[in-house]
Amino acid sequence: MFENILIVCVGNICRSPTAQALLTHRLSGQGLTIGSAGIGALVGNPMDKTAHDVLQEHGLDFTAHRARQVDSHMLHDADLILAMEHSHIQHIRQIAPEVHGKTFLIGKWQDELEIPDPYRQSRPAFEHVHTLLTQAVESWLPYLK
Repeated sequence: MFENILIVCVGNICRSPTAQALLTHRLSGQGLTIGSAGIGALVGNPMDKTAHDVLQEHGLDFTAHRARQVDSHMLHDADLILAMEHSHIQHIRQIAPEVHGKTFLIGKWQDELEIPDPYRQSRPAFEHVHTLLTQAVESWLPYLK
């Protein structure tokens, strides 16, 4: 059973906090710890405004989020690590090679789908990423409940 899930992207202001909010919502009441961090985090920054606006339009709010830099302690504490891209998994492997067996793409169940980074792109890119992350989160639920 997974009790501590860590979601990783680059800046920890767009994709991973969106996925964190979606997963937290879908697994509420399960007693899980769901966090996020970035491999090049914009530490202390709130969620990207456009990403947050799209999230709010889908009924979720994540104003308390502040970006965190991933570290070996977080990686070791996690029971499951979900990354957005293969390159993120490679970066995680460099930090803590021993966590490789519990590190997967969030799009694993969708033919190893990578989630593109919408940072500094137009609103439709954020909406597309929100849709992809919603589908990815849904695809993980049978394995997490």
